[in-house]
Amino acid sequence: MSGKREPPRPGASRRPAAPGFKPPAHRLSLTAHCLQVTTTCASREEAERIARTAVAERLAACAQVQGPITSIYRWEGRVDQASEWYCHLKTTAARLTVLETRIGSLHSYQVPEIIALPIVGGSAEYLSWIEDQVSGKR
Repeated sequence: MSGKREPPRPGASRRPAAPGFKPPAHRLSLTAHCLQVTTTCASREEAERIARTAVAERLAACAQVQGPITSIYRWEGRVDQASEWYCHLKTTAARLTVLETRIGSLHSYQVPEIIALPIVGGSAEYLSWIEDQVSGKR
């Protein structure tokens, strides 16, 4: 051993964990039943309307509106730029098709961005809450 310290791996924490710390594995769930659906909107008002409607109709358990963001994209043969707002919605795989259809009906864009990403892990209680909210159990 040369005594040289290796640089930290990418993504590795530079701080040591607190003594005795163990992640609460019993409280985490690995699943792909829950999804985060994201769309970008032309205005804050539009993003909030989509968020509020999806939650009120139990298509999403909750939604966050974030922005403004700058989007750069190719449309009709040219590169364009616009100020947009994100709308992130939490739902289940079972509700995805209905949520996609509803977002499309509320959206001002001809081809709205609607992307669903699986939530592969998280708090078991939170993921259960998402499922309960969109199923109408609570």
